[in-house]
Amino acid sequence: MNIAVILEMAASAGDRPAVTEGGRSLSAAELQRLAHHAADRFRDRPAVLYLGTNHLAYPVALFGAALAEVPFVPLNYRLGQAQSRELRDRHPGAEVLCPDDLDALLDPPGEPDRRPAPDDRDATAVTLYTSGTAAAPKAALLRHRHLLAYVFNTQDFGSADPGDATLVALPPYHVAGVMNLLTNLYAGRRIVYQPSFEPADWLRTVRRERVTHAMLVPTMLARVTAEIGDGTADAPSLRSLAYGGARAPRPVVERALRQFPDTGFVNAYGLTETASSVCVLGPDDHWRAAASGDPAVRGRLASVGRPLPGIEIAVRDEDGRALPTGATGLVFVRGEQISGEYAGTGTAAPDGWFATRDRGRLDADGYLFIEGRADDTIIRGGENIAPAEIEDVLLEHPGVREAAVLGLPDPEWGQRLVAVLVGTGDPEEIRSFAKERLRSAKTPDTVVFRPELPRTPTGKLLRRTLVAELEEAADA
Repeated sequence: MNIAVILEMAASAGDRPAVTEGGRSLSAAELQRLAHHAADRFRDRPAVLYLGTNHLAYPVALFGAALAEVPFVPLNYRLGQAQSRELRDRHPGAEVLCPDDLDALLDPPGEPDRRPAPDDRDATAVTLYTSGTAAAPKAALLRHRHLLAYVFNTQDFGSADPGDATLVALPPYHVAGVMNLLTNLYAGRRIVYQPSFEPADWLRTVRRERVTHAMLVPTMLARVTAEIGDGTADAPSLRSLAYGGARAPRPVVERALRQFPDTGFVNAYGLTETASSVCVLGPDDHWRAAASGDPAVRGRLASVGRPLPGIEIAVRDEDGRALPTGATGLVFVRGEQISGEYAGTGTAAPDGWFATRDRGRLDADGYLFIEGRADDTIIRGGENIAPAEIEDVLLEHPGVREAAVLGLPDPEWGQRLVAVLVGTGDPEEIRSFAKERLRSAKTPDTVVFRPELPRTPTGKLLRRTLVAELEEAADA
């Protein structure tokens, strides 16, 4: 079975709009016809590279590639020429869809060759390049069976209400961009594409299109909450707002809960290699945590929730041994949707268990708490320190909008703690603020301010970049 079966099922379910962008809509049947046209164009190519923004041509190209049985490879359109050329060179002979090519996919001449959907579940459906925050980007291979497992385990076909609409502002080269298309089309929810994110325009689009569902990465959510300010959002249609893709600071989530009092919030945790989310913290958990006076219950706002159906989670030590409840270690995941496979290197999950390289812990009720990437761990005086714990405390300071805690070389302690902040304040006062709430060993040795932190387009902090910049400045 191939992901094109999702489009086939959606096309048979009615003629209502399936996707909207720039004032134009296409039904699933129209998408299917255009996808068959695209497949005729792609069939002799080894892959299809997509370099555009969110556009009606995106689902046409994705399903066209599936029908042609070639991998779909959405690339970051923000990359510089050298980086873009390097990735394109990895796919010689591929069909390359640049922004100027997209409108042509929506107006092809003649009738397509409507061949049946292929049925090879093990063929590569999508190749996605990881963000490369801890190492060079790798080409993660997601096969049709991985994508279908996620859709079938999390959605019911045609379950959406007739007026439901999802706003997609995440970039098309993000795994959530792929899965938002597949899950919402399968559920029967209209997809509204926003080519580029701007918070005021996002809010206007929610109101104009009567959007019921949306997903944002935490930096987007922070910008939306800043746009709203002290009031509440005038978005009565919005029933569900998901956030994920990076760690969300608790102050941002708490502010969003106040601004969208009638909206159900979902924190989704997953990776490119896991074909989207593996854990979610649902609306009931958000509301209970926000209203509770119990620190343990309220603290669940810092968790990513519990595993989705079909997903197993394990926390292990460096030697692969299972750790007890509450202990922090390396997070492993297993399930039908998990790929863990990279082009050129094979699978990273030979026994079915994929090492996420995230550090985390499971509480007694099965809630997963992510404490950051294993590569981000700071070793100070022989003690492992998770930057996330310190960053959360620093973000409680009224002058701090963003925080990154890093370890830089130190001759006595091995590494010293440096807090890089966006905001205003006196560095020594902020150190005292942190010391009152943390042990001395976790108090930043140095506090510096910057106008912004280096991040990927989807909001992940580029710690390697920041460490390199600070080390270069120290050497100078």
